[in-house]
Amino acid sequence: MMGSFINVVIYRLPLQLIHPESSQNLFYPSSHCPRCNKRVRWRDNIPVLSWLLLRGKCRYCQCAISRRYPQVEIISALFTLLLMWLIPVNLHLLGALILFWALTALAFIDLDHFLLPDAITLPLLWTGLFFKAMEWLPGSLHEAVFGAIAGYSLLWALSFLYQWIKGIEALGMGDAKLLAAMGAWLGWPLIPSVLLLASGGAILCVLISRIGWQRDINQAIAFGPWIALAAISHFIHSIIY
Repeated sequence: MMGSFINVVIYRLPLQLIHPESSQNLFYPSSHCPRCNKRVRWRDNIPVLSWLLLRGKCRYCQCAISRRYPQVEIISALFTLLLMWLIPVNLHLLGALILFWALTALAFIDLDHFLLPDAITLPLLWTGLFFKAMEWLPGSLHEAVFGAIAGYSLLWALSFLYQWIKGIEALGMGDAKLLAAMGAWLGWPLIPSVLLLASGGAILCVLISRIGWQRDINQAIAFGPWIALAAISHFIHSIIY
């Protein structure tokens, strides 16, 4: 079920930011077909199964339903089960689930819109600090605070330096806020490792795209998903080991 809500966040939150005059929010109106506006019945809203039974089409107008919906639901379900298998049922597991669900939404939003909404990154940052303050996660509060400051400052400095040299913006401040949030969850000692792993993944993606699909090497890519992958990997490792 969490995968279905993550899909709602991925689809609706950017629309709220792009069209603030719209009355639509995460809870209103209820799920409906964007083409014919027919309300989706509960039986047509069962994660994965309904998409398969409907063969990826709206029951009423036969409009194609994106494969993204079952993909996000499957990813969310599998990784939630994996986290529950790896981590004992305690506050560490709660933190891991919150972090994973938030990063999943952020990663797909960034892929679609090159956008990392403050509505997710900032609460995620404060949640990380709260968990550290309550000693519900490994590491101290001062490591988390310095991690948040270091995460933001590091990407801000890199972005400023690149823009000063090249004259173009390389990184958005959404990436800096996301890395700040990861600093709050992981602590400052892991920030360089997260940034190195995320950068390596992004560079590899660019090279593969260039070789395999002949894409322009200067074409923009979303950096948020790579930060998310690097951060959740480090978080799970820190909890288990």
